[in-house]
Amino acid sequence: MAIMVTIFVLIFLVQLVNWVGQSVLLGLVYSLYLRVFYANAAKRQKALKADILAKKAELHKTSAQDQFAKWAKLRRSVDKGLADLEKLNSELSSTKSSFAFKFNAVLWIFTRGSGIMIGMYYRNAPVFWLPPGWFGPLTWWMSFPFAPRGSVSVGLWQMACNRVLASAERIVKAHFAADPNAIPAATEAKTEATSEKQEEKKKK
Repeated sequence: MAIMVTIFVLIFLVQLVNWVGQSVLLGLVYSLYLRVFYANAAKRQKALKADILAKKAELHKTSAQDQFAKWAKLRRSVDKGLADLEKLNSELSSTKSSFAFKFNAVLWIFTRGSGIMIGMYYRNAPVFWLPPGWFGPLTWWMSFPFAPRGSVSVGLWQMACNRVLASAERIVKAHFAADPNAIPAATEAKTEATSEKQEEKKKK
Protein backbone atom coordinates (compact mmCIF):
# COMPACT_ATOMS: atom_id res chain seq x y z
CA MET A 1 0.00 0.00 0.00
CA ALA A 2 2.84 2.39 0.87
CA ILE A 3 4.53 1.76 -2.51
CA MET A 4 1.26 2.40 -4.36
CA VAL A 5 0.62 5.74 -2.62
CA THR A 6 4.25 6.87 -2.88
CA ILE A 7 4.40 6.22 -6.63
CA PHE A 8 1.08 7.96 -7.22
CA VAL A 9 2.18 11.04 -5.22
CA LEU A 10 5.49 11.26 -7.11
CA ILE A 11 3.80 10.98 -10.51
CA PHE A 12 1.18 13.52 -9.42
CA LEU A 13 3.99 15.95 -8.50
CA VAL A 14 5.60 15.43 -11.92
CA GLN A 15 2.29 16.11 -13.65
CA LEU A 16 1.66 19.12 -11.41
CA VAL A 17 5.01 20.59 -12.43
CA ASN A 18 4.06 20.04 -16.08
CA TRP A 19 0.63 21.65 -15.56
CA VAL A 20 1.94 24.71 -13.74
CA GLY A 21 5.08 25.02 -15.85
CA GLN A 22 8.64 24.60 -14.64
CA SER A 23 9.54 28.15 -15.68
CA VAL A 24 6.63 29.54 -13.63
CA LEU A 25 7.74 27.58 -10.55
CA LEU A 26 11.31 28.75 -11.09
CA GLY A 27 10.17 32.38 -11.24
CA LEU A 28 8.14 32.09 -8.03
CA VAL A 29 10.86 30.32 -6.06
CA TYR A 30 13.57 32.63 -7.40
CA SER A 31 11.57 35.70 -6.32
CA LEU A 32 11.34 34.26 -2.82
CA TYR A 33 15.05 33.39 -2.91
CA LEU A 34 15.93 36.99 -3.83
CA ARG A 35 13.80 38.39 -1.01
CA VAL A 36 15.47 36.14 1.55
CA PHE A 37 19.12 36.08 0.45
CA TYR A 38 19.50 39.13 -1.83
CA ALA A 39 17.08 41.58 -0.26
CA ASN A 40 19.58 44.47 -0.33
CA ALA A 41 20.46 43.89 -3.99
CA ALA A 42 16.78 43.71 -4.96
CA LYS A 43 16.03 46.93 -3.05
CA ARG A 44 19.02 48.65 -4.65
CA GLN A 45 17.89 47.55 -8.11
CA LYS A 46 14.40 48.91 -7.50
CA ALA A 47 15.78 52.18 -6.12
CA LEU A 48 18.15 52.59 -9.08
CA LYS A 49 15.33 52.08 -11.57
CA ALA A 50 13.13 54.63 -9.81
CA ASP A 51 16.01 57.15 -9.59
CA ILE A 52 16.92 56.74 -13.26
CA LEU A 53 13.31 57.21 -14.37
CA ALA A 54 12.94 60.33 -12.23
CA LYS A 55 16.19 61.86 -13.53
CA LYS A 56 15.33 61.00 -17.13
CA ALA A 57 11.98 62.77 -16.73
CA GLU A 58 13.76 65.81 -15.29
CA LEU A 59 16.37 65.64 -18.07
CA HIS A 60 13.68 65.80 -20.74
CA LYS A 61 12.25 68.90 -19.10
CA THR A 62 15.68 70.62 -18.97
CA SER A 63 16.90 72.62 -21.95
CA ALA A 64 20.41 71.72 -23.10
CA GLN A 65 20.90 75.26 -24.41
CA ASP A 66 19.40 77.40 -21.66
CA GLN A 67 20.42 75.21 -18.69
CA PHE A 68 23.48 73.40 -20.00
CA ALA A 69 25.22 72.97 -16.63
CA LYS A 70 22.13 71.38 -15.08
CA TRP A 71 21.49 69.29 -18.20
CA ALA A 72 25.08 68.00 -18.28
CA LYS A 73 24.95 67.11 -14.58
CA LEU A 74 21.69 65.20 -15.05
CA ARG A 75 23.09 63.46 -18.14
CA ARG A 76 26.16 62.26 -16.22
CA SER A 77 23.97 61.13 -13.32
CA VAL A 78 21.68 59.15 -15.64
CA ASP A 79 24.64 57.54 -17.43
CA LYS A 80 26.23 56.57 -14.10
CA GLY A 81 22.90 55.16 -12.87
CA LEU A 82 22.47 53.10 -16.04
CA ALA A 83 26.00 51.74 -15.71
CA ASP A 84 25.42 50.78 -12.07
CA LEU A 85 22.07 49.19 -12.95
CA GLU A 86 23.60 47.21 -15.80
CA LYS A 87 26.33 45.91 -13.50
CA LEU A 88 23.80 44.95 -10.83
CA ASN A 89 21.54 43.28 -13.40
CA SER A 90 24.51 41.29 -14.68
CA GLU A 91 25.29 40.07 -11.16
CA LEU A 92 21.67 39.10 -10.51
CA SER A 93 21.43 37.42 -13.92
CA SER A 94 24.47 35.30 -13.07
CA THR A 95 22.89 34.45 -9.74
CA LYS A 96 19.64 33.44 -11.46
CA SER A 97 21.46 31.17 -13.93
CA SER A 98 23.20 29.37 -11.08
CA PHE A 99 19.99 29.15 -9.09
CA ALA A 100 18.02 27.85 -12.10
CA PHE A 101 20.53 25.03 -12.64
CA LYS A 102 20.37 23.96 -8.99
CA PHE A 103 16.58 24.33 -8.83
CA ASN A 104 16.02 22.20 -11.95
CA ALA A 105 18.44 19.55 -10.67
CA VAL A 106 16.76 19.34 -7.26
CA LEU A 107 13.30 19.30 -8.85
CA TRP A 108 14.30 16.45 -11.17
CA ILE A 109 15.81 14.45 -8.32
CA PHE A 110 12.72 14.76 -6.12
CA THR A 111 10.23 14.00 -8.92
CA ARG A 112 11.42 12.00 -11.92
CA GLY A 113 14.65 10.82 -10.30
CA SER A 114 12.83 9.51 -7.24
CA GLY A 115 10.32 7.71 -9.47
CA ILE A 116 13.12 6.00 -11.39
CA MET A 117 14.91 4.98 -8.19
CA ILE A 118 11.73 3.59 -6.62
CA GLY A 119 10.97 1.68 -9.83
CA MET A 120 14.42 0.11 -9.79
CA TYR A 121 14.47 -0.59 -6.05
CA TYR A 122 11.01 -2.18 -5.94
CA ARG A 123 11.13 -3.85 -9.37
CA ASN A 124 10.57 -7.30 -7.80
CA ALA A 125 7.96 -6.17 -5.27
CA PRO A 126 4.18 -6.36 -5.88
CA VAL A 127 2.32 -3.06 -5.62
CA PHE A 128 -0.87 -5.00 -4.80
CA TRP A 129 -2.30 -8.44 -5.54
CA LEU A 130 -5.03 -9.11 -8.07
CA PRO A 131 -8.10 -11.28 -7.33
CA PRO A 132 -7.30 -14.83 -8.56
CA GLY A 133 -8.61 -15.63 -12.04
CA TRP A 134 -10.05 -12.19 -12.79
CA PHE A 135 -7.70 -11.28 -15.62
CA GLY A 136 -6.84 -14.70 -17.06
CA PRO A 137 -3.82 -14.58 -19.41
CA LEU A 138 -3.41 -10.87 -18.70
CA THR A 139 -2.30 -11.70 -15.18
CA TRP A 140 1.25 -12.30 -16.45
CA TRP A 141 1.26 -8.95 -18.26
CA MET A 142 0.11 -7.13 -15.10
CA SER A 143 3.20 -8.35 -13.25
CA PHE A 144 5.63 -7.58 -16.09
CA PRO A 145 8.61 -7.46 -15.92
CA PHE A 146 9.80 -8.73 -12.51
CA ALA A 147 6.87 -8.72 -10.04
CA PRO A 148 5.40 -12.03 -8.79
CA ARG A 149 2.67 -13.53 -11.00
CA GLY A 150 -0.78 -12.46 -9.86
CA SER A 151 0.31 -9.00 -8.74
CA VAL A 152 0.66 -5.54 -10.30
CA SER A 153 4.25 -4.45 -10.96
CA VAL A 154 5.73 -1.06 -10.19
CA GLY A 155 6.24 -0.33 -13.88
CA LEU A 156 2.60 -1.04 -14.75
CA TRP A 157 1.34 1.00 -11.80
CA GLN A 158 3.50 3.97 -12.89
CA MET A 159 2.08 3.70 -16.39
CA ALA A 160 -1.49 3.51 -15.08
CA CYS A 161 -1.00 6.58 -12.85
CA ASN A 162 0.44 8.53 -15.77
CA ARG A 163 -2.52 7.58 -17.99
CA VAL A 164 -5.12 8.49 -15.35
CA LEU A 165 -3.56 11.87 -14.56
CA ALA A 166 -3.06 12.68 -18.26
CA SER A 167 -6.73 11.84 -18.88
CA ALA A 168 -7.76 14.04 -15.95
CA GLU A 169 -5.74 16.90 -17.43
CA ARG A 170 -7.45 16.50 -20.83
CA ILE A 171 -10.91 16.44 -19.20
CA VAL A 172 -10.21 19.63 -17.22
CA LYS A 173 -8.78 21.42 -20.29
CA ALA A 174 -11.73 20.31 -22.42
CA HIS A 175 -14.16 21.58 -19.78
CA PHE A 176 -12.60 25.05 -19.67
CA ALA A 177 -12.17 25.14 -23.45
CA ALA A 178 -15.87 24.36 -23.90
CA ASP A 179 -16.87 27.17 -21.54
CA PRO A 180 -14.09 29.81 -21.64
CA ASN A 181 -16.34 32.51 -20.19
CA ALA A 182 -17.20 30.49 -17.12
CA ILE A 183 -16.45 32.28 -13.84
CA PRO A 184 -16.67 31.01 -10.28
CA ALA A 185 -20.02 31.35 -8.55
CA ALA A 186 -18.56 33.62 -5.87
CA THR A 187 -17.18 36.02 -8.47
CA GLU A 188 -20.46 36.02 -10.37
CA ALA A 189 -22.39 36.79 -7.21
CA LYS A 190 -20.01 39.62 -6.39
CA THR A 191 -20.45 41.06 -9.89
CA GLU A 192 -24.22 40.92 -9.60
CA ALA A 193 -24.10 42.64 -6.21
CA THR A 194 -21.91 45.42 -7.63
CA SER A 195 -24.31 45.89 -10.55
CA GLU A 196 -27.29 46.16 -8.19
CA LYS A 197 -25.50 48.82 -6.11
CA GLN A 198 -24.73 50.84 -9.23
CA GLU A 199 -28.36 50.66 -10.35
CA GLU A 200 -29.51 51.84 -6.92
CA LYS A 201 -27.13 54.81 -7.10
CA LYS A 202 -28.45 55.74 -10.53
CA LYS A 203 -32.04 55.64 -9.24
CA LYS A 204 -31.10 57.94 -6.37
